[in-house]
Amino acid sequence: MKKYKLLYDKRYLKALEKIPHHLRGKVSEKVENLATNPRPEGYTKLNGSKKTPLYRIRSGDYRVVYTIQDHELIVIVIELGHRREIYQNLFL
Repeated sequence: MKKYKLLYDKRYLKALEKIPHHLRGKVSEKVENLATNPRPEGYTKLNGSKKTPLYRIRSGDYRVVYTIQDHELIVIVIELGHRREIYQNLFL
């Protein structure tokens, strides 16, 4: 199976530091699994993005937004946030 390279945006890394410590491991594990399966069960393609398709995965009340570049085998993790706030901050 192809292994994708994971790249992290500064916004994701900053948000990861702010979430409760006991949830960081769960979120990080889900993100790391994107390297082997960028379209896991439960992923969703977000509407409204015209240039680059955006996807999201859930981890409890938190959402991780990312994009996939299949031709280069890259997953770019863009944003992490609480379900209440994540979509307000995205630049779609």
